[in-house]
This record gives sequence, structure tokens and C-alpha cells, in this order.
Amino acid sequence: MNILFITPGTGSYYCGVCMRDNALVTALRQLGHNAKMLPIYLPIMTDEESVSGEMPIFFGGINVYLQQKFSFFRHTPTWVDKIFNNRSLLRLASHRSDMTEGAELGSMTVSMLEGETGRQSKEITKLVTWLRNEESPDIICLSTALQVGMARRIKEALDVPVICFFQGEDSFLDALDNPYSDKAWMTLRERAEDIDFFIAPSAYFANLMKQRLQLDENNMRVVPNGINLEGYASSVEVPYPPVIGFLSRMMENKGMDLLVDAFILLKKRETAKQCKLSIAGAVTAKDKQFIETQKAKLKSAGLSSEVEFHPNLDRQRKIEFLKKLSLFSVPAKYGEAFGLYLLEAMAAGVPVVQPRHAAFPELIESTGGGRLYEPNDPESLADSWEDILANPEEARSIGLRGRQSVIEKYSIHDMAKTIELTCRKLVQLTES
Repeated sequence: MNILFITPGTGSYYCGVCMRDNALVTALRQLGHNAKMLPIYLPIMTDEESVSGEMPIFFGGINVYLQQKFSFFRHTPTWVDKIFNNRSLLRLASHRSDMTEGAELGSMTVSMLEGETGRQSKEITKLVTWLRNEESPDIICLSTALQVGMARRIKEALDVPVICFFQGEDSFLDALDNPYSDKAWMTLRERAEDIDFFIAPSAYFANLMKQRLQLDENNMRVVPNGINLEGYASSVEVPYPPVIGFLSRMMENKGMDLLVDAFILLKKRETAKQCKLSIAGAVTAKDKQFIETQKAKLKSAGLSSEVEFHPNLDRQRKIEFLKKLSLFSVPAKYGEAFGLYLLEAMAAGVPVVQPRHAAFPELIESTGGGRLYEPNDPESLADSWEDILANPEEARSIGLRGRQSVIEKYSIHDMAKTIELTCRKLVQLTES
């Protein structure tokens, strides 16, 4: 099959969606399919070699912004648009995420969801023309539901099925200013009818989106995310002093402030005097002030020397980072749809401690690779850490159990086989 993933790039930091799609396309190729990844908005950033290669970028972030702001740019010729789609220029623009905030971000989101009736309709026309002339996909996979606005025109022009992956869109849409948040949900609900099949990463998120978008459960399947397990191994030695790790975007939604608060509480206890904290993950320009606030908090507590920061790790450094941890936590405050970072930690044999909400209980139950604590409660988190650190043999057992579960249930190759089967069935239905 010719399988095309349309994936939004970030341009300047590693993103879970990009990394998942990149690994999935690679695995589908290994199964014998002509799978490709087409970037939109910004260049793809992954911690492995990108499979997007020299594929063109559609819906370039600068063009999307200009078309939203100025009607003139909705009618410019292709050669003008190509100037703004220069990869170097897009990477530079990716560092200016503050250009689209508040009402501007809300109105642009609604416009993109409106598809051919929105202000970026010219971009859809260019995409469809390219797909028809340069590619012959049997099926198209949209990486997030925020892309559903392009599905109607694609299906009309190519007569191929379109799959859409869910990936935590609710927190983004709910955070938009009103009336844009309500309008975006209403438009997404309407445009969801253009999708042939939805893939949710967890039962939690499948149920949430089924209710919020009024979806038929027969048109949805839970397919947990998978990771490329190559290079992952549990540490032979127990780290000493003990190290608590965090690996995700360094932002408030991911609970990095709760992590710091819990660490300050933990260090006041006699049982954890030697414990260290190691924080890694993506950092954007808008995250820097928040990070400085957390560093100031640690300095005030006299703990600056007990904490390390590792921004934007590549794959090899990420694996080495995880191997040095005693336990792992990302105390996300919002309803996380999955949590790819948990698979990465468990693949390295590290026990995880996560809040008792969203998809986390589902993942912990499935793997046996960690424990749960009460959400948004730094003291509960510190208590869970202390308990695990006080029982190193049990911690080791939890970590190894989690690692074995990830190997058996959450490899990217297993995910690829499930996606392959789903795609094949939809293509056969279309052809019959």
C-alpha cells in the first residue's frame, strides 16, 4: 500500500507526534509498504533521522499566518508562497511562537478546521493538486484531529480513505479564548464526519473524544502508541545517589512546577537527603520564563546544585539520560491522552510515578511498571517517591516488569502491524 502520513512539524524542538509518525513510517516500510511522511506548517524535528527527506512543506507556517492576517496573501502566486516556505526561514519563524496568541491563535485554529471555506483554502488546493499529480496514496493518515479541515477536499479529489489519529487535542482547544474554543469544537464536530476512521492512543481518550465529538464507536479503534526499542536497556547498576527524572516539554501543563515542589518537600526528609533531580525535554522560547521561575524556587531552597537540566536531547543522549534514573515522573496537570515518555522510561527499566488521572492509570495497569499518586498534590508525589526509593529491590522489580511489558505490548512494530491491518480494511472497503 501507498500510505501517506501528513504530520505537523515543530521546526525547533522535538515533538511526540513527529517522533511517533517517523518511527511508524519506518516500521511500515519494513513491512513492505510505500509509506511516507509529508510535513506541514514547519520542518519535522525528530530524535532519529527524519523519513520526510526532501518532501515539500505544505501549509507553511508563515503563509498560514499571512493568509490569516491579510487577504492579499490568499491570492498570491505559488512562487511567492515558495519564498516563505524556505526551510531555514520556517525554522527561524518557529522560535517566534508568541506571534500567535490569544484571539489570533483562536481565529487561525477555527479557520484551519473550516478547511476549504477558511482563509487557508489556497493551501488545501495546492496540497490536493500535488497529491493528485505527484503522489498516488491508497490511504492518508492525519496525525492529529486539528487537521480534519483538509479531509473533505482530499477525499473529493482522490477518492481515498482518510484516517485521523487523536493526540490530546482537547487541552489545546479548551485553552483557546472564547468564542474561538466553542467555535473550534463545533467545527471539529462537523468536520469529523469527513473522516473514515479514528485512531485513539488510549481507552480514556477514545471515550472522551467520542462524547465530545458525538462519534460512532464503530468508527474508532484504540491503538496504543509504540516506540522504537532499539538501544534501550535497563541499567546494570542501581544509581547512587538516587536520581528522579523528568522527560517532557518543560512547561506548566506537564507539571514541572509540581515536580520541583515535590522535590523540595522530599529533600527535607532524612530518608532522601542524597537524592538528585534531573530534568530533560523540549524547550521553546515561551517556556524559558517558566523554567527560570522554577530555577529560582530551587535556588531559594538551597537546592540548585542538586538539580540538572538537559534541554532538547537527541535520541542517544535521551537513552543515556534514562539509564541513569532511579525513578521517573511527569506530573501532568491536564488530561494526557497517552504519555510516550512513560514507554521510554519503562523501556529503560525505570519505575514511573504518575498522577491518578487521564490515561496514566490505564498505562500503569497494563504494564505494572509504576505507581499512581493523587493528582496536583506535591506531598502525595513526594510520599510515593520516598516509598519507592526506600525499597530498591521492589523498585528494580517494578522497573523490569515495566520494561518487559513495553517489549511485549508497545513496540512500534506491533503498532505498525495494527495500523497496517486497519489501513488494508479501509482500502478494500473503498475499492469494493
